[in-house]
Amino acid sequence: MNVSEAIRNRRSIGKVKPNDIPVESIERILEAGTWAPNHRLTEPWKFFVLRGEGRGLLGNALAEIALEKFEDSDSPECLKALESSRNQPLRAPVIITVAVTPVDKAGVIELEEYGAVFAAIQNMLLEIHSLGLGAVWRTGAPCFSPKMNDHFGLRPQDKVLGFIYLGEPDVSDLQGKRTPFQEKTVWVDTPEKLKVQE
Repeated sequence: MNVSEAIRNRRSIGKVKPNDIPVESIERILEAGTWAPNHRLTEPWKFFVLRGEGRGLLGNALAEIALEKFEDSDSPECLKALESSRNQPLRAPVIITVAVTPVDKAGVIELEEYGAVFAAIQNMLLEIHSLGLGAVWRTGAPCFSPKMNDHFGLRPQDKVLGFIYLGEPDVSDLQGKRTPFQEKTVWVDTPEKLKVQE
């Protein structure tokens, strides 16, 4: 698959079939993540592959985090929210949880560690596309909850940066749209300080 075409044709696919994904394909996706650029070669990523009943790990974490919003844990609204949270991971046969584990070393800038893991996620999404599979990168406030770290055995300084819901696509012909790069680009040919753009 042509890289330029893959970048432009990849889409977030949230609707996938329940079929198992071969381990060899998952391993290929994980390895693609490890080839992301990372400053000082810190390799600050950690992957958790959730399959089968293992998806319950995420479901339990999401339910525990959802519980914090309710005063009455026995209310119908709370019980419904907990069930919904526990079932969220069942929307895909495989979920790859991706976390950043920043290196505490002189000269290493924490924000660059995050950038490396975001780049790893993009590599993984492109590899998924090249395999003819579908995925969506889900994030949100629960990612950054200390309770999420507890469930995944992460340190306080680590952060879950998203969940890649992976499977065989159950949709087709998804069209994408982007703002033309010209509207987001400033060409600089002289060293003068740029004025604030309105």
